[in-house]
Amino acid sequence: MATKAILITGANGEIGHGLITRLKQSHADHRIIALDVHPLDKSLKHLCHEMIVGDILDTTTIDRLAAFHDFETIYHLAAILSTKAEREPVLGHRVNVDGTLNLLELAARQARATGTNVKFLFPSSIAAYGLPNAEAKAKAGRVKETEWLQPRTMYGINKHYCEELGRYYNRFYRQIDPQPAAGRVDFRAIRFPGLISAQTLPTGGTSDYGPEMLHHAAQGKTYDCFVPESATLPFMTMTDAIKALLNLESAPANTLTQLVYNIGAFSVSAKDFFEVIKKHFPDARVNFKPDLLRQKIVDSWPADVDDSCARKEWGWQAEYDFMRAFEEYLIPAVKTRYTRP
Repeated sequence: MATKAILITGANGEIGHGLITRLKQSHADHRIIALDVHPLDKSLKHLCHEMIVGDILDTTTIDRLAAFHDFETIYHLAAILSTKAEREPVLGHRVNVDGTLNLLELAARQARATGTNVKFLFPSSIAAYGLPNAEAKAKAGRVKETEWLQPRTMYGINKHYCEELGRYYNRFYRQIDPQPAAGRVDFRAIRFPGLISAQTLPTGGTSDYGPEMLHHAAQGKTYDCFVPESATLPFMTMTDAIKALLNLESAPANTLTQLVYNIGAFSVSAKDFFEVIKKHFPDARVNFKPDLLRQKIVDSWPADVDDSCARKEWGWQAEYDFMRAFEEYLIPAVKTRYTRP
């Protein structure tokens, strides 16, 4: 009999690092199976029952996972982020869509075989939105989950489509079968804002100008910011992002009225980032050199989101506002990271 397990794809990424640590504390009786195309950091290996170096596009790897483990929960974090997906759109689509489809099929097969629901936690993104220009963005205010869903990037299109795939697997999977299966995919998605981590380096997201600015300042390096000072997006700390995933996972299904939720913490401009970083790193040097093509992408994402449904239905509340995020989490950790012994 296979032991109940938790699967984390993209386990070696920014979210995966913190999620593995938190899950080991809260789900000590579960086996954590980590999957990534790169070997897991040595500091995390002892927290996992098994680390698999493999590709979510490889059906042999997926079949092996299904054969040896019964998954109660799948955290599907593996993805090609926005900037790389724009430069290599076919690769972005293959990984972000075909890879997600493989994992949804794995979850569906196991749910049907065991007669129990398999939770599928999916990190979506504000890239799923698509406002036409900066003027519309300024007028839109806090955007709801059902508004402005015309993404203009491959990454955003992929995320929005995968939300719809999740809806299908949750509510309509093989709906013409004479006998419906007892188990189903319990799909739950969060549209994350820009995420800021002090522990791991930014990995190419279009919202990464904030964390890139911070890490450059801590190293005494000049940063050429690709958006203007006025560029504004919602952000949150990586610790709050992990908290949100765990909170949504633990919410009783009968309390949830939708499959996709906005969450927010603070909405700030690139200038706000620079000013608070300058307080802690007086020698910080930032040149605002907008890349008009990347700026248009940022302009298509909301300046803020309405997360009232998440607050009402599963108690979402960010732990860190903007100033606390910097003063208590980001600055101390980044200074420690780059202080030479």
